Amino acid sequence: MFTGIVEELGEVIRTTETGGDSALVAVRGPLVTSDARHGDSIAVNGVCLTVVDVDGDVFTADVMGETLRRTALGALRPGDPVNLERAAALNSRLGGHLVQGHVDGVGEILSREPAEQWETVRFRLPASLSRYVVEKGSITVDGVSLTVAGVGDDWFAVGLIPTTLKLTTLGAKGVGDPVNLEVDVLAKYVERLLGDRLIGGDR
Repeated sequence: MFTGIVEELGEVIRTTETGGDSALVAVRGPLVTSDARHGDSIAVNGVCLTVVDVDGDVFTADVMGETLRRTALGALRPGDPVNLERAAALNSRLGGHLVQGHVDGVGEILSREPAEQWETVRFRLPASLSRYVVEKGSITVDGVSLTVAGVGDDWFAVGLIPTTLKLTTLGAKGVGDPVNLEVDVLAKYVERLLGDRLIGGDR
């Protein structure tokens, strides 16, 4: 479990195909590797990956074919920056919201509108996810916990403050770039519970 508060910008060192449609990715991240061990979870652009090896300030993780198909990790190349976050500890502050690291779909940056102190960014939203996104609700974009500022049938917008623009990959991404999206898991639980009640005739 994560919080969507990025700890550092890492860098992809290499990606290696390991047979079939899976790959091994190596990422440099001095902070997240400072206490990383085999089996630990680290979110890379919002995708929960399991550490298989640590060598200095570089960790490697297996990326299965299912993950490559459902996320934007397959587009990463050596030198690309990535958002990194270690799994949350039970005694840590919840600065963002509950994030599983299980990407629900891939979106796309539609527009960027700079202002004096922030920037409004609009993203394309897969139709299957639109019902889970509400104004003032939470959404995770490339591992960053954000508050929805506006929403339509196939898009949503967020406001990015200078800190987010400087310390995450969202500050450098351009129009057309893909992003990993994870909707608030609480919305999916509510949908499931209400659906079961309606099916049972209890309104």
